[in-house]
Amino acid sequence: QVQLVESGGGLVQPGGSLRLSCAAALSVFSSSTMAWYRQAPGKQRELVARINPAGVTDYAYSLKGRFTVSRDNAKKMLYLQMNSLKPDDTAVYYCHPLETSLWGQGTQVTVSS
Repeated sequence: QVQLVESGGGLVQPGGSLRLSCAAALSVFSSSTMAWYRQAPGKQRELVARINPAGVTDYAYSLKGRFTVSRDNAKKMLYLQMNSLKPDDTAVYYCHPLETSLWGQGTQVTVSS
């Protein structure tokens, strides 16, 4: 059974940082383009960043420069380093292998003073 387990969320003050992790029990992890999505209350789920098997990254335009996605294929881990966090970044963050229907439970990020 494929599992995606996100962790690392929490409450942080504006301007702070968090590092999210996703453990992916996915046999084809190393050949999958992986992505982070987020969903804020009352809003649609949106793409945050993605990284292909070769490590090439792509970001939502508004987040470029603050967020960094990375992966460790040997450990089947996906990461999202988030800096200079803003209240608008408050959301549940999910990791997702593109071109699949697989989703984890997500991890809550709350940016508030």
